[in-house]
Amino acid sequence: MPRTGAAAKVRRPHAVRPVALASSRLDVLPLGVEHAAEMALVLDDPGLHAFTGGSPLDADALRVRYARLAAGSPDPAVVWCNWVLRLRADGRLVGTVQATVAADLEHAEVAWVVGAPWQGRGLASEAARVLTGWLRELPVGRVLAHVHPDHSASAAVAASCGLRPTAHRQDGEVRWESAGGTAPRP
Repeated sequence: MPRTGAAAKVRRPHAVRPVALASSRLDVLPLGVEHAAEMALVLDDPGLHAFTGGSPLDADALRVRYARLAAGSPDPAVVWCNWVLRLRADGRLVGTVQATVAADLEHAEVAWVVGAPWQGRGLASEAARVLTGWLRELPVGRVLAHVHPDHSASAAVAASCGLRPTAHRQDGEVRWESAGGTAPRP
């Protein structure tokens, strides 16, 4: 439990807000409640939860979740940044990326998911590189990701962003982090 006044000493970096980003094939857009119905279809595959647990959420449950994410972290020590991935070729949403950024910009933890029909096309790597490039520009000191040791596709995404596996394990997952303590270049 923080001491009285300790929260006042931890300041959120006001400049850290998800902004629209882009790659060659994707528009990476700040997540909103209005994305829930389409994302419920994108994420409606139990296989997407094989390594992370849980099950697909319906549109109503995603609306509630997205409203909570958009409201921001209740912890002043971190900022939640979430995006949806829109495939420019057909305008469809295909996945998400997220970053939990330490208020002091010391580190950020990233994650990604791409719907099953769009996997195997390099979209997760492309989106994760855009995200880590944005974090580098903030500048965030270190980028982290946690990847299940058997999830080779997610490990490949982490590696494509310049992250490297460490000996640290958390909840059975391998912590990957940017080399040299700085955010990787896209």
